Amino acid sequence: MDFGDILKKWEKQSTGNTGSGPEDANGVYEKDTEAGGRRTSTQEKRRRLRNKKPDAELDIHGLTRDEAWQAMDVFFGEAKEKGHEKVLIIHGKGNHTTGESVLKRAVGEFIEHCPFAGESGRGKAAAGGEGATWVLLKEVPGD
Repeated sequence: MDFGDILKKWEKQSTGNTGSGPEDANGVYEKDTEAGGRRTSTQEKRRRLRNKKPDAELDIHGLTRDEAWQAMDVFFGEAKEKGHEKVLIIHGKGNHTTGESVLKRAVGEFIEHCPFAGESGRGKAAAGGEGATWVLLKEVPGD
């Protein structure tokens, strides 16, 4: 038995994964995948949303933190009303700022406080890369 076999055996014992559970072709176990390897509808929807183009964009370059916050508040409200699923906030990389980018940090703080801002991530290179943040809009109970 080589080290790889020992490691696999140990991982199966420590995670309770007997090898018969939902694993992908690379042997990665996903706890939210149904038995038989089928992804749940929530996982499928999230994957689709992560890969889709944003429904709307907001460029907050050159704004102060307070102006950006107000613009994002209006933008997210309108996006939610219009039924958008994914939005992109272009905040810039902060190259002209010493230390951390003020607007990038403000976007992160806004996302944390917004009740219908869900998962977020950095834009692809063609969509601003580190200078942009995409956000998936989630449904709020009562909608």
